Amino acid sequence: MFDPLYEQLKKSSVRDVRASIRSGTYIGQTAGLAAGRLQANLAILEKDHADDFYEFCQLNKRPCPLVGLSIVGDPHMPELGGEIDLRTDVPGYNVYRYAELIEQRSDISDLWQSNFVGFALGCSFTFERALREAGITLRHISENKTVPMFRTSIALKDAGPFGGGMVVSMRPIQVEKVDLVFSICGGFPHAHGEPVHVGEPSKIGIADIGAPDWGDAMEIEPGEVPVFWACGVTPQNALARARPPICITHTPGRMLIADVAETDRPDLVVAENYRSSALS
Repeated sequence: MFDPLYEQLKKSSVRDVRASIRSGTYIGQTAGLAAGRLQANLAILEKDHADDFYEFCQLNKRPCPLVGLSIVGDPHMPELGGEIDLRTDVPGYNVYRYAELIEQRSDISDLWQSNFVGFALGCSFTFERALREAGITLRHISENKTVPMFRTSIALKDAGPFGGGMVVSMRPIQVEKVDLVFSICGGFPHAHGEPVHVGEPSKIGIADIGAPDWGDAMEIEPGEVPVFWACGVTPQNALARARPPICITHTPGRMLIADVAETDRPDLVVAENYRSSALS
């Protein structure tokens, strides 16, 4: 689907992309925007649930690689960018109460609480530029679609009330380039790393590849094979089980775009922030 604003923003700086998102002018998916910048999933929880959620992420780093962690009540995340505001800088937010999706919006300023903690998790959009530069076609970008995401039977390790199955994203990849995909993605452990599965979807509990749980369906064309990555929407699955009184996440496909480079490793400083009482 052609969107003139999306096409314009693909050529724009991260500052201009963020300004368009912050103003509410752009509310679409972010794959292919701000080339070279790290993108992140977002989960915002009350402090009472933050310690368990942090532990859940540490136990399940493949789908939940933490690249940013806010101080309680602070809507900023300086390790990802000095200008970032968690209340306005995501094109779409999902607002949940006791695991029920009650609304979607592009600004949560009036919902922000003094006991909120923000968690940014690595996103597979981060490594897509490297794949494209290697000649690997990513049709969800060329067709301006939201990458399809699926619940799976891949079990995770529990922490407190958080647990459940892994969510994966899927991209059709040319068969002869699958090995190259593994090689490239292995260099992005902060963005889910190598794929977790290739081929038959039913082997990981996906009954119908044409009916994703989030995002847009994509056909597997001749010469392609479905390739699945651990996905940062996994916390939304875990949150459904935990049922916190309130939780705010990004709308799948609509990410927080950082100032730091996609090859930087902000995940390595998150543990230090935590040890320095970021959640106290």
